[in-house]
Amino acid sequence: MSGSVWLPPDARPTTFPTIPGQRTAPSWAEPDPVDELAVRLDDFVAAAVHPDEIAALLESDGMSDDQIRERYGVKNSFALAEELYERVTRRHPEPRTPPHDPWRVSLLTCLLRGVVFALPGFAYVLGAAAPLPLLAGALTGWTWNQGLAHRAYTWLGLGDERAAKRSLLRGVPTGVVLGALVAWLASGTADRSTAFAVGQSLYLGASTILLVRARERALLLALLPMAAGAILTLFHPVPNAARLTLLLGSLLVVTVLGLLEILPQDNAVKERGELRDQPRRTRSRHTTAGPPLLSSFPYALFGLATGTLVLHAALEDNLTAVILTLGMGPAEYLLHRLRSTAATALRSSTTPTAFRRAATRTLLHRLTTYLLTLLALALTTGISPAPLLLLGTVLWTALLLQSFGAILSTTAICSVAALAQTFAPLTALTVYALAATTQAALACALLGKATAHR
Repeated sequence: MSGSVWLPPDARPTTFPTIPGQRTAPSWAEPDPVDELAVRLDDFVAAAVHPDEIAALLESDGMSDDQIRERYGVKNSFALAEELYERVTRRHPEPRTPPHDPWRVSLLTCLLRGVVFALPGFAYVLGAAAPLPLLAGALTGWTWNQGLAHRAYTWLGLGDERAAKRSLLRGVPTGVVLGALVAWLASGTADRSTAFAVGQSLYLGASTILLVRARERALLLALLPMAAGAILTLFHPVPNAARLTLLLGSLLVVTVLGLLEILPQDNAVKERGELRDQPRRTRSRHTTAGPPLLSSFPYALFGLATGTLVLHAALEDNLTAVILTLGMGPAEYLLHRLRSTAATALRSSTTPTAFRRAATRTLLHRLTTYLLTLLALALTTGISPAPLLLLGTVLWTALLLQSFGAILSTTAICSVAALAQTFAPLTALTVYALAATTQAALACALLGKATAHR
């Protein structure tokens, strides 16, 4: 022991020289560098949905293909990414904060919109007029304002609020003139019905502005006095002068509110003045390409087709149109809930088949809820439920397809249905059933595709 030296534990060598003839550790006992890399990148690799994501990370870390071949024994970064993807189990952790739901909407707001859609019907109680000019003017207004609203909403989606206001400022007067002209042609003379149709066209244009600008409450308050007066006339005679005052008063208020929403404000005028005072070279050119006019045409035709279907139902029974109009509030809410639930199912489903089943169940559940709402209103009013439920299915599935961008398909189906009901010797139930079945099948096929929910 006299020739040995004691060392403390922390001073002892951790490696020892190899003695000639001593066997080294076998190669299979050495750690796999790919496994070591998989452990180091475990969180990222586990959350990746495709090997290309891992390859992008490897390349961003500066790994060249030569380094990868030398260190990991594979061809390139893509081969290494595939190897890592296979060795690590998929784990997709939930986000720390709840994901943003763009389809969340208040039920009260949707019900309010349904009431706002229905209140103008009381105007026909106060101002009795020949139906033909009013129906012709209403169809024209629905068609024009549907396309105009699409154009304004598109501008808002592009973030150009000024262009949206400008399109409304130019489009509403044109729609008023068209509606009045069609009503006059349908009447043949400039009589009381024509004057009422002109006011109807003006209201449709002004209310379109307020609805696009999300001013439902202001529109409701403007219509309440007129609606209250119309209800009063059902129980007690009201002088013609009072009827006219209520009609013109509500129309004037709605028109003024609409103009205030789209006319340039003082700050906008000041901003344009400052822009003119700037040197020409410092002005920023507006480069956002606006929506082409033809892109709004299918939406206008959609308004014409659905409006024709509703008018046919109204000619059979006025209460059918009233119930469908009131039902637009619940219909909008259920459409938003369907989109929200489908987005949740897209995040939680693990296979395409599971997602298709979840989307189909959601569609059937929301549609059933809407039809039960219509059925309750039908039983309350005592009208025949079968035509109402079938037409309600056509309208709701049409709005659903439109919200998913399938505007051409639903416009074609509704247009064929409107033409068939107008000219073909088919019953309304047959037309509604064929259109509802076709659109429901198309909706099921569309909702089962994950790419449709982008």
